[in-house]
Amino acid sequence: MLQRDSKRTAAFAVVVTILGASYSLADEGYYYSPAANQSHPTAAYWGDTHLHTSMSVDANGMGNKAISPDMAYRFAKGESVRAHNGELVRLRRPLDFIVVADHAVNLGVLPRLQRLDPLILKTEIGKKWLEEMKQVPFQTGDVLTAESPDPRQDALRRISTGGETPGFFWKAWSTDYVEDKEFRKSVWEEVCANADFHNDPGHFTAFIGYEWTPPSKHPRSPNFHRNVIFEGGAEQASQVLPFNNRDSCNVEDLWAFLRDYEDRVGGKVLAIPHNGNLSSGMMFAPVDYDDKPIDRDYAQSRARWEPLYEMTQYKGDAEAHPILSPTDEFADYETWHRHGFFGERPEGWAKQKQFEYARSALKLGLEQKSKLGINPFKFGMIGATDSHTSLSTAREDNFWGKISLHEPSPHRIKNSWHFASSGMAAVWATENTRSSLFAAMKRKETYATTGPRMRVRFFGGWDYEAADADQFDLAAVGYSKGVPMGGDLTHAPDGKAPTFLIRAVRDPDGANLDRVQVIKGWRANDGELHEEIYNVSLSDGRQPDGTGQVPPVGSTVDVKNASYSNSIGDPELATVWEDPDFDPLELAFYYARVIEIPTPRWTAYDAKRYGLTDLPDNIPMVTQERAYTSPIWYTPVD
Repeated sequence: MLQRDSKRTAAFAVVVTILGASYSLADEGYYYSPAANQSHPTAAYWGDTHLHTSMSVDANGMGNKAISPDMAYRFAKGESVRAHNGELVRLRRPLDFIVVADHAVNLGVLPRLQRLDPLILKTEIGKKWLEEMKQVPFQTGDVLTAESPDPRQDALRRISTGGETPGFFWKAWSTDYVEDKEFRKSVWEEVCANADFHNDPGHFTAFIGYEWTPPSKHPRSPNFHRNVIFEGGAEQASQVLPFNNRDSCNVEDLWAFLRDYEDRVGGKVLAIPHNGNLSSGMMFAPVDYDDKPIDRDYAQSRARWEPLYEMTQYKGDAEAHPILSPTDEFADYETWHRHGFFGERPEGWAKQKQFEYARSALKLGLEQKSKLGINPFKFGMIGATDSHTSLSTAREDNFWGKISLHEPSPHRIKNSWHFASSGMAAVWATENTRSSLFAAMKRKETYATTGPRMRVRFFGGWDYEAADADQFDLAAVGYSKGVPMGGDLTHAPDGKAPTFLIRAVRDPDGANLDRVQVIKGWRANDGELHEEIYNVSLSDGRQPDGTGQVPPVGSTVDVKNASYSNSIGDPELATVWEDPDFDPLELAFYYARVIEIPTPRWTAYDAKRYGLTDLPDNIPMVTQERAYTSPIWYTPVD
């Protein structure tokens, strides 16, 4: 079938000869191949926007002394790397893109000390730290391969901020800072050059980036970490030095830095907030650094510079919390059941949670939209690892720990079981290049998973029909009739409610699907904020009962053998769903949550691998992995 293309490009003309006469089909605006005329994204690219290497002062100080950024890139591209425990580690499937986001403060100090770089040794801190390194040496490999857990516990105590002689690297967060500009410029140019060297347009994307990291206990910005990602290459990014917490711990100053970079250098940049479940109730609190109510300028800046949110990673899942969503049976997933790194739950802990989790933040964004006219929390969803091992691994059967002292060993499970093997970022883009992926992130055409590579499509519009879910080219229908995840709906036709076209396909190397849900949040006309979970597509022919409850999908998990079967669940779920409770006068958002059947958690794989028995009952051995799409927002016409 010939297809008309409005763009007539002579360079791509196809000339055919019929009965002696020559015709150029391109001159007439036709292509035989429909794909030549296709402009919408057809591929989901998989990556990690938050990875630390030996260049980060905490990663290095906690044992990652040997796996460099170069090795991190090679690992992400599918090469084997030898870890500190002596074992080879490799991804079953390479990543499509990555952001090595080492901490900006004291970036590169420890590896430069290890190789006796004259630039660091000429600084007073460099000289002092070199002597302290000699006083408290430990070899990560020796610790990990010891028959007894004692060397590992001793190493962890020595690097803990609570120890009698805390590791010197912790001082980086409170007292010692290398501010020599010549040294910092040298390190940053190395970071940029590494990314450019490994960037391979069309095959693998290496973004230049870093993490802005206010201290975990900062009174105004605790764990307000942001991963800064540059679209361009070293030629642009190297014109600035990374903005770090010595410059300011006020996120508005970071946004000003990003604005200045774009205005002065001409490049593009964005920031992604670290998951907020350890932010002491402040990540989405509607107040600024001075504890004043946020204003329109604040809302506008946050919406511009932070289009995405990292809502699942090694330090827990931050979609929802059971105390905020007590009727959501899937809300208590990889919940970090601690206030933070240290101490007990403070007074008012429960109230704080609403300012830490994605779903409640999306609702708070509707409230601010009604007050300010701008939604400061209008973010898309991504997952990342926050791994400090240089190894971006999010599979349960290939989990290499948060820090290098948590690399696989018979002794790690009892002390690090609470870490999750999560997550990944999926980006719907037209090609695997910096510009295409960056543009997709800006428009929020992204989704998060806790590790599996499920393919999820989520479109919203006014005219989807049930038959659309069965179309072979569902995406073409989705784009032609509505907007993709990250988009906006408005101008509701009289008497119509929004419809959503959804398809989820299991990871081809993973588990079947349990269900697809749509989570709706809205601001009622009386100003109250609400949420509702709709089960829109269920596997195995299940149906809700009279109360709306759905029978569990069941479980095939054999914990002892760390195995399961795909004899339950469905490999694909697709549907068109219409909101039965739509009010055209109410602000609302919708996102899809896709949940797998139960599978073994990484702790079960460890227990089998090392023959561990008599483990504490509180250590979970089974998980139900999931995906979260970016929302689609509905806004009434003013």
